[in-house]
Amino acid sequence: MEVFLSLVGTILIIAIAYGIRIVNQYERGVVFRLGRVIKDVKEPGLRLIIPIVDQMRKVAMRTVTLPIETQKIITKDNVSIDVAAVAYYQIVDPIKSIVEIENVVSATYQIAQTTVRNVVGQTSLDHVLSETVTLNDKVKAILDTATEKWGIYVSNVELKDIQLPDSMQRAMAKEAEAEREKRAKIIAAEGEALSAAKLGEAADTIAAHPIALQLRNLQVLSEIAVEKNSTIIFPSQFMDTVDSVKKFMQKEM
Repeated sequence: MEVFLSLVGTILIIAIAYGIRIVNQYERGVVFRLGRVIKDVKEPGLRLIIPIVDQMRKVAMRTVTLPIETQKIITKDNVSIDVAAVAYYQIVDPIKSIVEIENVVSATYQIAQTTVRNVVGQTSLDHVLSETVTLNDKVKAILDTATEKWGIYVSNVELKDIQLPDSMQRAMAKEAEAEREKRAKIIAAEGEALSAAKLGEAADTIAAHPIALQLRNLQVLSEIAVEKNSTIIFPSQFMDTVDSVKKFMQKEM
């Protein structure tokens, strides 16, 4: 009798040991009892299940980084580019992630890759390069809707690498260079226009005051004489200029 009781006690201890499960803080436990899901998800901590009758599958609830490999995509304007992306998703319903889909990671990757290809393929190259944020939001919205039935929440999608063909890079470089040359010529033309306007104002002032031209001549001669390495030859008209300046100064005084 004692042997029997000892055997029963041993069996109970083994059964309890097999029924003990530890669920980590970042996990949730989904229990299948005789093949059917128990709606109560096991929270983190020490949990007990019925041996043989129950089976527990643990589901990680942390955010997963899903790299989307580089793939060739033809844009709306028939330009072939290589695009790589990365998606961040998290399981919010552990029961759906097990019951509704066989391999949630693989399924999420495949639909993310397809969505990126479809969205970029319906967009022109200029829009892809300039409106990346808009494309990211569009891909995220489509993925979030498609994976909701699997208990997945897509938090972010980023197009992280866009590679253009060499011919397209050269063409864009020429376009940028031509744009810079255009701006340089426009700025130079605006400078010439302003210069011409100022010269016209100066000419009007000199026409109204003839002595101003003579004063300007004297100022130029003074600037040349500063270096003391030039020989200045005064034309005969210069004496008339000096006399005119003297008369002007006497008149003003």
